Amino acid sequence: MNAPASIIIVSYNKRDYTALCVRSLLQADPRPLQIVVIDNGSQDGSVEFLSEEFPAIAEQAGTQFQLIRNEGNVGACTARNQGLEVVTGDYIAFMDNDVAVRSRQWLGRMIDVLEESPTHGIVGPKLLYPFEPWNIQHAGAAISRTGRVKYLGRGAPRDAPEHSRRQSLQCLISACWLMRAEIPAEIGGLDEVFNPAQFEDFDFCYRAREAGWQVLYDPSAEMYHYESVTTDASPDVNYKYITIRNGMEFKKRWRHVFETEDGPPDEECKWASMETRPMEQTGIPPIVDN
Repeated sequence: MNAPASIIIVSYNKRDYTALCVRSLLQADPRPLQIVVIDNGSQDGSVEFLSEEFPAIAEQAGTQFQLIRNEGNVGACTARNQGLEVVTGDYIAFMDNDVAVRSRQWLGRMIDVLEESPTHGIVGPKLLYPFEPWNIQHAGAAISRTGRVKYLGRGAPRDAPEHSRRQSLQCLISACWLMRAEIPAEIGGLDEVFNPAQFEDFDFCYRAREAGWQVLYDPSAEMYHYESVTTDASPDVNYKYITIRNGMEFKKRWRHVFETEDGPPDEECKWASMETRPMEQTGIPPIVDN
């Protein structure tokens, strides 16, 4: 039986990554009830794959599929909010198109986390680089008291003890998370002031926490993440400027919260440059039962 969860994915070119992402979701156990892809004007064959090839594959797997097409790049925030308008699952996942399943049971495990407590609102998996030795790409995010961001676990071994236990966090990146459908119904969707992307996920997590929900990281679910593929597919966007602009907006909104939290020291928040490899080099990474 498919899980009562809907997956929202934004596509903007990078056809092969999108295909890997959605195909891997159908190999999971359980599979999602629904996959909704919002395409932001792809010109590389993504739309043809999503409209002509994938619907039959999804139907055979018993998963509902819907494609929403935008003529141009309306931004990830707007696109995901379009997805929120049509999803039907009790649980909703945001997923970047450069993410793929590693743990076959990822969805069921994350649903179990949310169902353990009525305050568990959003849960994120352990994101791994899609090549051996499968080091950690992301294990949640933390905000220093001055508003600097630390990507937890970045570059650490997959089995690092400090990232092998469930934790309550300040925030997560929306490359992959699962949340209760009540949360966007209660607090609204992503704030489109953060379009096209950057800091909209942190803002959403802080809004959810302000409403009384917990944000959690759970390492029992593992996913692959081809770092920066989603944003690198938008060469027309100045992401350095957008990141600075949106970071300033986030700090202005939430300084009164994060400056009182026990976040990491600023010196731990420096971005660490890590080796990345495109799919042409990694091939299709394995789905595992672990």
